[in-house]
Amino acid sequence: MLSRAKIRGASLGVRVVNSDSENLVEIHDLMYSRGTRVIFKDLNLTIKRGEVTALMGPSGTGKTTLLRLITRQLIPQQGSICVNGVDIATLNQDRLYELRRRFGMLFQNGALLTDLNVFENVAFPLREHTKLTNRLIRHVVLTKLHAVGLRGAADMSPTQLSGGMARRVALARAMVMDPEILIYDEPFVGLDPISMGVIVRLVRRMNDALGITSIVVSHDVAEVSTVADRSYLISDGKVAASGSPEELSSAKSELVQQFMHGMADGPVAFHFDAPNYADQLLGRDSE
Repeated sequence: MLSRAKIRGASLGVRVVNSDSENLVEIHDLMYSRGTRVIFKDLNLTIKRGEVTALMGPSGTGKTTLLRLITRQLIPQQGSICVNGVDIATLNQDRLYELRRRFGMLFQNGALLTDLNVFENVAFPLREHTKLTNRLIRHVVLTKLHAVGLRGAADMSPTQLSGGMARRVALARAMVMDPEILIYDEPFVGLDPISMGVIVRLVRRMNDALGITSIVVSHDVAEVSTVADRSYLISDGKVAASGSPEELSSAKSELVQQFMHGMADGPVAFHFDAPNYADQLLGRDSE
């Protein structure tokens, strides 16, 4: 009997790889660069079904770039990315859009449409991608807003919302299509402690209640540690460490310790690579 993943792969008309795996996303030997700068080199990681997986690392290590690769907004130079057993490099445009409809995305700044009220922001994906009646759209939107505690804010404009409220509306919009994978790009940035606590609780609650898979990109070690099942620390284009938050906190690697405990001194230097300071001040670096 065919598994659901195999049936989906067959309907997409693409190559299916190991569709019975417990891993929903599999990345093998990924290489991606911009110009002469190598972002990823031989990157390997897996994201398990039904779990909250955190992608962490120092600034500039390519975490958001990795999300764009997983959703095929960018194409790697080498390696493969399989989503639900499907090698996404084999998808044509129509099949790619079909696959993307199984993703939900919470953007770093919320990215609410300022010309639409809260209700219409959440309804937007349904109006664009479905043929549901207005009555059904209203039911779905109010259900999602209720899940994030903002059903009473349906008629408000984005400019009337606090930062935490805007992030929760954006989460309702990310969930409105009932995605298989929910992606969070820096969901805790700029939030006060109360709003941050609410978002942390919602990430875990939505993942478990809806039976989805969540990918969280974040610098906030404490918050990620309370919500993630598994974390990856990315540095120098590769996975520097992986495991449960507890395992990373107790890891002996100097890089891991520096990042997890916020130490100023360590393998990640304060200064970006530059010529000799004295030579540059005196103009000798250009001779």
